[in-house]
Amino acid sequence: MLARHHDPIAAIATAPGRGAVGIVRVSGKGLAALALALFGRPLRAREATYLPFRDAAGQAIDQGLALYFPAPHSYTGEDVLELQAHGGPVVLQLLLARCLQAAAEPDPQTGTPRLAGLRLAQPGEFTERAFLNDKLDLAQAEAVADLIDASTSAAARSAARSLAGAFSQEIHTLRDALVHLRMLVEATLDFPEEEIDFLRSSDAAGQLQDLQRRLKLLMERAHQGALLREGIKVVIAGQPNAGKSSLLNALAGAELAIVTPIPGTTRDKVQETIQIEGVPLHVIDTAGLRESDDEVERIGIARAWEAIAGADAVLFLHDLTRSDTTEYVADDAVLASAMGRFKPNSVPLLDVWTKSDCVPPGGPREGIRLSSHSGEGLDALRLRLLAMAGWQSAPDGIFIARARHVQALAAVGAHLEAAADQLQGRHPALDLLAEELRLAQNALNAITGAFGADDLLGVIFSSFCIGK
Repeated sequence: MLARHHDPIAAIATAPGRGAVGIVRVSGKGLAALALALFGRPLRAREATYLPFRDAAGQAIDQGLALYFPAPHSYTGEDVLELQAHGGPVVLQLLLARCLQAAAEPDPQTGTPRLAGLRLAQPGEFTERAFLNDKLDLAQAEAVADLIDASTSAAARSAARSLAGAFSQEIHTLRDALVHLRMLVEATLDFPEEEIDFLRSSDAAGQLQDLQRRLKLLMERAHQGALLREGIKVVIAGQPNAGKSSLLNALAGAELAIVTPIPGTTRDKVQETIQIEGVPLHVIDTAGLRESDDEVERIGIARAWEAIAGADAVLFLHDLTRSDTTEYVADDAVLASAMGRFKPNSVPLLDVWTKSDCVPPGGPREGIRLSSHSGEGLDALRLRLLAMAGWQSAPDGIFIARARHVQALAAVGAHLEAAADQLQGRHPALDLLAEELRLAQNALNAITGAFGADDLLGVIFSSFCIGK
């Protein structure tokens, strides 16, 4: 570990602001001496003790609970001391300052600081230490932040499952099967005269196909988890007065954007996050797309095209009350004019026909027909948005995942595909096959941050009598 990971650390562990309870947390080695300096008495392990918190002069700062968790039975795997006091920011700052001060005071017996090097913790450092001390793997450590940041109940439940190790267990199961296949291939490299028969008798091709099948299922679930965490960025676009702001307000259930009959009312992006079936949707209302001499409006239109280029889905609105006029033809022209600059054709686009309550029922059109005023078509739009993003009904036990997890699994798939190509040959190049499997495992390891080369050697040597 880096030198800084040996330093004892302290921080306020609760959110800024006032609350009923606030926590100051200290983690490091040998915290019993610090507890003795703070309270004048030893603390029993994992037992809450109600006592006064005093400053260096003996004046009371507050009264609360002190808990001492000796290593390794703590969140970080080190000694952990928690002071639970009233949740005022001044009180917590005083307690934190007292901890730092007491740590620097000399021990009466040795003359050295009671807890040398105690410093303020950096962001995420408590959880980082939990990872470094094997209390959590990397995916679980990330799930801590995902649980805190969850914007929907479904995302929170999924993050809790990842924190409990559901996602990591899936990765470990896949990794174990991959390691077993690597073990067969790499051990066979030492016996080239038997390589073909040995791999066939071990059904290496069948094992690889099973790996690819299981990986595909895992990738599908990871993609669902990534949608829960990241959400879907949806941009509402169209000409002025096509009903963009009205649609945003209808989806959000609140008057977020100003709606007037005056063209060009929306000058800048207006964003709101809503949820559909637990999936966050970041909906962005944009300025009406048209040619304009107004400098402010032109800036808003440029930002609208930028939002379209970075969207996961675009709702392009057409006003049904103007569908038989030249303005309807202009909708297509607006899109065509910007394809070269912003390439909106690379973004999934859905035609939405608005103000259906203002016109007689018409013939079928591609896309969704709706009314933001009456609510007609809104449910169909919500379902279509989920489908465009690749969302399926969330199965029980779905886990949270990040974009990097999905990318890592895609890299695993690419290496397994390359490995399959090697096996399909008449005379497979075992060294290339072994390398593709190694790269696949490295990509898989990046998710949990575990399993090194020495572990692979241990598996090989415990399973084969290489020297016999």
